[in-house]
Amino acid sequence: MPDPRIAKMADVLVNYSVGVQPGDRVMVRGGPAADPLLKEIYVAILRAGGYPLTFVSLDGVEELFFQYASDDQLRYIHEPYKMVYETYEVLISVGSATNTKQLTSVAPEKIRTMSQAQQPLFKTYMERAAAGDLRWVGCLYPTHAYAQDAEMGLVEYENFVYGACVPNLDDPVGYWKEFSEKQQKIVDWLAGKKTLRVEGPDVELTMNIDGRVFVNCDGKKNMPDGEVFTGPVEDSVEGHVRFSYPSVYMGRKVEGIELHFEKGKVVKATAEKGEDFLKKTLDTDEGSRFVGEFAIGTNEGITRATGHTLFDEKINGSFHMALGAGIPESKSVNQSAIHWDMVCDLSDRGKIWADDELFYENGQFKVGS
Repeated sequence: MPDPRIAKMADVLVNYSVGVQPGDRVMVRGGPAADPLLKEIYVAILRAGGYPLTFVSLDGVEELFFQYASDDQLRYIHEPYKMVYETYEVLISVGSATNTKQLTSVAPEKIRTMSQAQQPLFKTYMERAAAGDLRWVGCLYPTHAYAQDAEMGLVEYENFVYGACVPNLDDPVGYWKEFSEKQQKIVDWLAGKKTLRVEGPDVELTMNIDGRVFVNCDGKKNMPDGEVFTGPVEDSVEGHVRFSYPSVYMGRKVEGIELHFEKGKVVKATAEKGEDFLKKTLDTDEGSRFVGEFAIGTNEGITRATGHTLFDEKINGSFHMALGAGIPESKSVNQSAIHWDMVCDLSDRGKIWADDELFYENGQFKVGS
C-alpha cells in the first residue's frame, strides 16, 4: 500500500509552500530514490494548472563530476539551469541521497571553484526569491542514508520526517497556517529592535540588527520549517560560539566548530574534525567569513540533531548562524558564494536579549504568546 503521507506532503509543497498557479513553470528536481514523492508532486502541479519540468539526477553522478571535471568544467553553468533560475516561477527541490558521504574525499579547492562560479546564479536566485518572482521550497524524502546518519531505522526516520513536516495529517495546511500566525507574533515583537545579545554555556555574542528585518519561516521555503531569522549588520558581530552539533556542508561533515568574531568577521576558526575544509571554505571569498543569517529554531517536532541541516537548524531550543550570503528579505547585504548553517543548543541556560530585554530563555520565548 502506498504511504498516504507522501501525497499529503506533495499537496502541502505544491498548494501551500509555493502555491502553484495556472501557467506557472515549475522545475522539480530530485534523485531516483524520491520517485514516489516526485510523481505525487508532478500530479499535484498538473492539477494546479502548472507546467512541471523534472530534473532527476542519477545516483553517484556528483561524485563522478568532482572526480573527473577539469577547472573549466567545474566553472561551467548549463544554459537550461540559467533559464530556470532566471525566468521560472517555481522551484521544488527534493533531497533524496542514497550515500551522504560520497563527497567526503573531494578536495575543498574543487568545491570552492564550483561555488565561486555559481555565485552570480545564486545571487539571481536570492534576489528573485526576495522580490517574489521565484517561489521555491526544499524538502527531503526519507532514505536509508539519511536514516543511518540520524541513527534510526527507516520506519522510525520516516515517522520523524513526516512528524516534523505535517504534524496534523488531517489538515497539514491548516497546521502551517496556524503555526505562521503564532510565529508572526514573535516577529512583530522583534520589529524595530536594534541589538541582540546571546549567552549560554558555549556562546557569548553581540550583534547589531538596526534596520534589519526578522522573517517568519512558516513552511513557504523549507519543509519542514520553523524558525525566525534576520541578517545582522555585517561588521557588527562580536564574541565567540562553539556549535553543539556536527555541520554538513557540500557533503562534508565538520564537528566541534568554534568561531571567534571581531568587527563581524571570523578571525579564528577551529574544528575537532574537518578543520582544513572549514578554513578553506571560509576563504572562498570576501563575504564568507561574515554572518549572513542569525536564526532561532522553533519546530517542536524536532528535538535532536539528525545530521541534516534542513532539520537540525529547526531544532526547537536552538539558534543557528549562516556564514556567507545573506538573505535579501532580511535586508542583509552580505555577498558570498557560500551559505553555511551551523547550529548551537540554547535549551540549557541559553538566553537572548533584544535591546537589553530578555525575550528568550532555556529554549523558550518569553514574548509573543
